[in-house]
Amino acid sequence: MNTATAENRAEHGHHPDGHEHCPTVTIHVNNEEVFLHPGRYAVATLKKLAGVPLADDLDELVECQLKPVPDDATVHIRGCEIFVSHIKDGGSS
Repeated sequence: MNTATAENRAEHGHHPDGHEHCPTVTIHVNNEEVFLHPGRYAVATLKKLAGVPLADDLDELVECQLKPVPDDATVHIRGCEIFVSHIKDGGSS
């Protein structure tokens, strides 16, 4: 688990006594587990929580295909989503 993930768990629903206050779900970003509360996340927030550079593109695995996630999108997290980040493709030739 990366540091951003550990910090997210510590700040959201995990108390020193070990009891969770709110349920969390697991998603995968670049083959790393990330624990979040279900709900809607701006892509910039999701990248930050998952330790992905804001300058990178994010794709989501949907029905065995990688689909680009626009930077200005909102992603609905339910659990078990899979994302992959990569350096933005250069459009110039």
